[in-house]
Amino acid sequence: MLALLGFLTIAIFLYLILSKRVSVIVALILVPIVFGLFTSERGNLGSMILDGVSGVAPTGIMLAFAILFFGLMNSVGLFDPIISNVLKMVKGDPLKIVIGTAVIGMVTHLDGSGASTFLITIPALLPLYNRLGMSRLVLAGVVALSAGTMNLVPWGGPTARAASALGVEANTLFTPVIPAMIAGLIWVLFVSYLLGKKERERIGVKELQYEFNQELSEKELSIKRPKLYWFNLLLTILTLVALVKVWLPLPIVFMVAFAIALIVNYPKPKDQQDRITEQANGMVTVVTIIFAAGIFTGVLSGTGMIEAMANAMVSVIPDSTGSFMALLVAITSMPLSLVFTPDAYYFGVLPILSETASAFGVDSVEIGRAAILGQMTTGFPLSPLTASTFLLIGLAGVELGDHQRFIFKWAFGTTIVMTIVAFLTGAISIF
Repeated sequence: MLALLGFLTIAIFLYLILSKRVSVIVALILVPIVFGLFTSERGNLGSMILDGVSGVAPTGIMLAFAILFFGLMNSVGLFDPIISNVLKMVKGDPLKIVIGTAVIGMVTHLDGSGASTFLITIPALLPLYNRLGMSRLVLAGVVALSAGTMNLVPWGGPTARAASALGVEANTLFTPVIPAMIAGLIWVLFVSYLLGKKERERIGVKELQYEFNQELSEKELSIKRPKLYWFNLLLTILTLVALVKVWLPLPIVFMVAFAIALIVNYPKPKDQQDRITEQANGMVTVVTIIFAAGIFTGVLSGTGMIEAMANAMVSVIPDSTGSFMALLVAITSMPLSLVFTPDAYYFGVLPILSETASAFGVDSVEIGRAAILGQMTTGFPLSPLTASTFLLIGLAGVELGDHQRFIFKWAFGTTIVMTIVAFLTGAISIF
């Protein structure tokens, strides 16, 4: 009975968000509460909900201040010299331009936001591509590969969601897959080389001078802080080192870094508030989903639904298959981005997969690591279920179907490369 209630909870949740009957936040909060009332633990729903919200609180705080910090670094112009210098080096060589596009995409996605990455990268590079007659599919595809691979960062949506769903710290999932992520980025540069070589053969090399700052609006230029570049760079490096070394809990690292960056770059309170407001929309949306997910996972775990569903699945999965679950999750993670939204997968599917894997002796954390190798990381810029995908193709002026056909195999290849490295480095295992 409990397993049936669990599967019904998941099914109704998936139906409501995939059909867009209600918002994700509403579904995460109300669906588990309604079904929780039919269990024997309904008298403890309040404590379950509070435990669930408390469990995701560190992730929610970390995500909020990470978005604020990297959004501020974008605003002050920390990445502008990198973008400008890359564009100067590539000149009129399509091969260098495509590789430069990949590098710029990686740098601008340090904030973990697909929307901001596409809004910065595509408008800056599209005039250059048009001027040389280069393919806009290459532009959209390479930016998608770069942003997708970089989306593994702990403050990116997938890793934060996986951490919340499994009740672990984000760095527990992320740190072991850093070698895999690096391998994925190298693969993206290799793919960029291949695509750039084809573009060079198609249109040749042309003499061209391109100035990045000319593409910025007056408002964007007014909030830049070029005189504080070295301070902001040092602060960002220290922040990243502190994250990897875990000198302080991740939420504290970002809170302190953001406060320092804000007061140094914008001493006036009004300017500080303007910069916070500028990033607030994207930050609030993501953070409220994380806290709502705490209710969802808290109720499903507290009532025993997840354990019951896992036991039901264990009874039908052959023993020979169970030990390969981490590998299967990793391989299928990227293609399933076209089927499941990040919330549906991480809050609806991942808890069941991880609990089922535990029954076969596979650490549930490994299932989380396997999932983030593709599910709405390499897969998010191709998925029709994310708004940022349409922002990408809209800015680049390409059709979704053409974009998917062009870049799918390379994105899937990125996940395969990362899966192999994750296995070799012990981030995921096969028993």
